Amino acid sequence: MAESSSSSSSPTEEIVRLIKRISGYVAFKMSTLFSTPIRNLDSRSIGAIAGLAIAVIFTWRAIRRQPGEQAQRRRPKRTLQSAESSTSASAAADFTPHEEDSGVGDVVDHFFQSGKPTLGQIVRQRLSEGRKVTCRLLGVILEETSPEELQKQATVRSSVIEVLLEITKCCDLYLMERVLDDESEAKVLQALETAGVFTSGGLVKDKVLFCSTEIGRSSFVRQLEPDWHIDTNPEISTQLARFIKFQLHVSAAKPERTAPNVFSSQSIEQFFGCA
Repeated sequence: MAESSSSSSSPTEEIVRLIKRISGYVAFKMSTLFSTPIRNLDSRSIGAIAGLAIAVIFTWRAIRRQPGEQAQRRRPKRTLQSAESSTSASAAADFTPHEEDSGVGDVVDHFFQSGKPTLGQIVRQRLSEGRKVTCRLLGVILEETSPEELQKQATVRSSVIEVLLEITKCCDLYLMERVLDDESEAKVLQALETAGVFTSGGLVKDKVLFCSTEIGRSSFVRQLEPDWHIDTNPEISTQLARFIKFQLHVSAAKPERTAPNVFSSQSIEQFFGCA
């Protein structure tokens, strides 16, 4: 008799176990999703959460209409409430992605999948919806780090192209650099064209600016009045801190933050979470 009762379970127990698995997985996914501040969630993320909530509610109502409903009502409420309260208190802590019932995880993953931000959404969020960006070329867009190197060649960093194209979709982007001769300008423009930077329509050759001094680049930035400026020269970042809303200082060695509105990163790919 004892063996028979242990091998079979009532509909209520099956429901409770199912709810535990679903709620545990939902708690796990929600804790991951909300590691990002709520204010940064977009409409797709919020829609995914709302859709999941609605699905759970209708699933629960459908279960309650099953023949086992009468059996649930006859069972002591104290036992069911105890199971539910213990579920909500320990689901997130006890759940791991490697539990035996992967089917529940697959269903919940379907709802959360559409809530993952795209690179374009991340770019807009990180730029605080800025509309104009200025960026130097050497050490940020190009492999080369000095004007002297540009006299020999210009090479666009392949890892930066995707981020660059996303910026051009939401911002008015201007690229600028100090060069020593006209041949260097031609090499830079050819490298950008070969990399496909001009194909998206967001960036044109007229928005690639050249000057002969560092002061000239700083002057370009002040005249354009961007929301963001990206540079590798700490002196320029310090000089522009009073005039530009936000800046990104790109440096292999993380420097001390010179002003509250000046951020730092080893690359713009890393800044946007692509590295």
